[in-house]
Amino acid sequence: MASPVLLYACTGIEPEPWIDAFRLHMPELEVRLWPEAGNPADIDYVLAWKQPPGLLQALPNLKAIFSLGAGVEHVLSDHTLPAGIPLVRMVDPGLTTGMVEFVLLCVLRYHRRLPEHEINQKAHRWQALTPKLPQDQRVGIMGLGELGAACAQSLVALGFDVASWSRTPKLVAGVKSFHGPAGLAPFLNRTDMVVCLLPLTADTENILNAETLAALPQGAYVINAARGRHLVEEDLLAALDSGHIAGATLDVFRHEPLPPDHPFWSHPKVTVIPHCAALTQPKTAARTIADNIRRYQSGQPLLYVVDPGRGY
Repeated sequence: MASPVLLYACTGIEPEPWIDAFRLHMPELEVRLWPEAGNPADIDYVLAWKQPPGLLQALPNLKAIFSLGAGVEHVLSDHTLPAGIPLVRMVDPGLTTGMVEFVLLCVLRYHRRLPEHEINQKAHRWQALTPKLPQDQRVGIMGLGELGAACAQSLVALGFDVASWSRTPKLVAGVKSFHGPAGLAPFLNRTDMVVCLLPLTADTENILNAETLAALPQGAYVINAARGRHLVEEDLLAALDSGHIAGATLDVFRHEPLPPDHPFWSHPKVTVIPHCAALTQPKTAARTIADNIRRYQSGQPLLYVVDPGRGY
């Protein structure tokens, strides 16, 4: 059997760490770098991130597409995407660990009132601030996939009152479950800190808007580490300025890089993170991809295949 060939088609991401990682975990895999792909008929697999439109359609023997990130809308947005080719979302231990770290960091920062301490420091004001007990701090996770479930479990382990909202019912030990359109308002009503980890679909785009932000309790916090298009930015700014939302930590934006004149940069209640809450780590992710390719080659079904109808 000929060695499998993978095309690395990831815009803006250095390929060398991936080449080294694939060499370690699957030495028999030949990795080619777009646009130096050679004969398109040679390509069996593609590792994609913001790949050029039409590229995938031009590969006649393509067997599977692997997304470099947890989200797959960058692949699905290509209207020339060949039908019937499995699209595999990224499930990577390093990515999951990174997101858990980020969500815990954000929640604990607000829970322990660090933004208020920072204000007091600038004012040379010595004032002890008492945090809530963890069981009195209500955290809500929107999206309970691999990343959301791991974050929820870590928050439960620290004693927080954790709830989740998802398209369909999901059960995670210690997490109150809300689902579907009917469950959204009750979920928001009981959430002091909302963490968005949803996939981006037609149903979830603009889900953080004036109506849903108003459904959060007075003084709630917003943490968005999913996609910029989940959030109506003007509505968040209005909710921050009115005082209804106490603060926001945003890792993703509608336009990236965030334009220099965007009001988020200078807003005193907003923390801007440049889309690096959780990054796919080649050392761990390449092994996951290699294992999945070996499954396919041995006749087993691929893991983590996306349902195009759902968008995740």
